[in-house]
Amino acid sequence: MKRRGFIGALLSAAFWQTTAQAQERTRVATVGYVDAASRSAGMEGLLTGLRELGYVDGKNIRLVRQQFAAPTVEKMKEAILAVLPYVDILVVGGTVGGVAAKSATAEIPVVFISVGAPVDIGLVRSLAKPGGNMTGVTFEAAEETYAKRLQLLTEVVPGLSNVAILGAVGDPNFPFAMVSLERSAPGLKVLLTRVAVNSADDLPRAFDEMKQTRQQALLVVSGSLTYGSIKETADLALVNGLPSCHGFREAVAAGGLITFGPDLVSLGRQSARLVDKIIKGERPADIPVEQPAQYVMSMNLRTAKALGLTVPPSLLARADELIE
Repeated sequence: MKRRGFIGALLSAAFWQTTAQAQERTRVATVGYVDAASRSAGMEGLLTGLRELGYVDGKNIRLVRQQFAAPTVEKMKEAILAVLPYVDILVVGGTVGGVAAKSATAEIPVVFISVGAPVDIGLVRSLAKPGGNMTGVTFEAAEETYAKRLQLLTEVVPGLSNVAILGAVGDPNFPFAMVSLERSAPGLKVLLTRVAVNSADDLPRAFDEMKQTRQQALLVVSGSLTYGSIKETADLALVNGLPSCHGFREAVAAGGLITFGPDLVSLGRQSARLVDKIIKGERPADIPVEQPAQYVMSMNLRTAKALGLTVPPSLLARADELIE
């Protein structure tokens, strides 16, 4: 090859390499998120967080929303598989969503929002070193969180001895919660009754069961189904005279007695930062799973009055939010 032709070939190769690198740098990532029919607080936080980081849908990011038919592993997996071929990053909410994503893909990066115990249920190897294709933000800061919720019930209900634990069949959060609760119940002198439901339609039957077994209070296991049934659960608890403790703040706004847990919008905003890291080239395997930055205790004083309860001043002083 003549010298002039050789130099031309080198310049041409350098041009196309530079062009390819520039295209790769400016490539718009497609982020898919799986949600219920009405947007959840966690996904609202995700979208807010992405906007705060400078992402604009259709400009420097593409957002694809996929709706699931029911808050079960099977139905969430169906929704995930439907959107998976079209996305670079997948975002799922809740423990059920995390388990569904784990079974659906080992390749596409996954960010989960609000998973109860990602190490215990096998989503990641550890919080510090997730390994694999998943990272995200937990819902529970520690196993003892459920024990704390049970303790709050004993403080607000004098002489409490029988507590119903309501959770969804097949929800990995349920057995995790029971381990913590059964460990703490003897010290609090409380007997626990496990009440499982398959769907929201099962709730009236579940409350009939609580009435027949003379339960004095209700602790609701945080999960996708119970989040979607917050209003129904709060209403049934009030009608049946059961003081209720929840993990989701929204439950107190809906009429539940007391909640202790993180703010879901804040968890979603935390997850947006993890999505940003993956877009910029980091691997989920190397991005530590984050825990809630803050836990909030909320109480509905109208519900306490309707139930004939006098909330101790010490508990009122510790509450972050009081609904009057």
